[in-house]
Amino acid sequence: MKFSAVVVAAGSGQRAGAGAPKQWRELAGKPVARWSVEAFLAAGADEVVVVIPEGDQDLAERAFSGLSRWQPVAGGATRSQSVQAGLRALSASTDQIVMIHDAARPLVGPSHIENLLSAMNSADAALPAMPVADTLKHLSSASDAVTTVDRSNLWRAQTPQAFRLGAIRKAYAAWPTDSAPTDDAAVIEAAGGVVRLIDGDPRLLKLTYPEDFAMVELMTGGARRIAVGQGFDAHRFGPGSSVWLCGVEIPHSRSLIGHSDADAGLHALTDAILGAIGAGDIGDHFPPSDPQWRGAPSRLFLEHARSLVGDRSGQILNVDVTLICERPKVKPHRERMRTTLAEILQLPIDRVSVKATTTEAMGFTGREEGLAAQAICSIDLPA
Repeated sequence: MKFSAVVVAAGSGQRAGAGAPKQWRELAGKPVARWSVEAFLAAGADEVVVVIPEGDQDLAERAFSGLSRWQPVAGGATRSQSVQAGLRALSASTDQIVMIHDAARPLVGPSHIENLLSAMNSADAALPAMPVADTLKHLSSASDAVTTVDRSNLWRAQTPQAFRLGAIRKAYAAWPTDSAPTDDAAVIEAAGGVVRLIDGDPRLLKLTYPEDFAMVELMTGGARRIAVGQGFDAHRFGPGSSVWLCGVEIPHSRSLIGHSDADAGLHALTDAILGAIGAGDIGDHFPPSDPQWRGAPSRLFLEHARSLVGDRSGQILNVDVTLICERPKVKPHRERMRTTLAEILQLPIDRVSVKATTTEAMGFTGREEGLAAQAICSIDLPA
């Protein structure tokens, strides 16, 4: 049976953690969105429209390199606007079946597509759904009262969802402009169409949070590895009235000299993360010869390293920083440092350690000519 597909890949994926939007991240060796496009093409789709964020044309070209019968189209401000943009881009006849699918559900397979095509023989729309297995609770926003919801007839909707192209276009045209449907089947429901549920599949889970990527990697047979990185940095003292350490400004009789804000703690930790993912060192990404980084806050460097981990579908597990100096005293500021690092790295605070030590008055730190920092981190990465 002939069909076309719209793959919705226009979201920003903010809940998925740091890094590139989730549709462009690597999953078991290829971009998330490519999994779905390949699946529809392999199942015989006449054409696949991929709805992408405005300006992501180059990313899409790289993600789908070597594939045919697909075309990109810019999405809208909401998912329903993006879906409608994809539907308008299809060249199929109005009676052809179109499947609308979230790119964030990468494990769509031939059986899902075949079952949907069969279901469309006796329905205006079809979608996979799974019965709700967990007990559901309703929390009242007014009174905080908790009540149990009857789950006996409740189902979790998944994608892809199948429709006749003309019918879904017409139903969307009639949908009220002041509200957004939570899925595309709801639009057909509102137009009075017959919607059929077919058996859902746990493999059609949606990538939403960072931990979802690790779960899907395991489901695809993708191995994981733990990478460890270490970093070291030192700065000398010069004129000034405060120092920056681990993102916290501490009053002091002198300042640290450096091209940026000379935060040795953040520099060491940035190098540790870059080292764990094999991405060089801080100087490769932020050359001291570049004037734009003069006096820059070092948290920018750490945020960049964190985003590179996300681009590789990785997850920072924990970090440990040791500051080496006689003065300033670190202990009074240690919890603020931990809180700041946890915020920058988007980690629970119990995965962040900051310690301090001295060299018993030996060496350049003992003579208070400067201070040093060393850091270590562990990162969960695809093998």
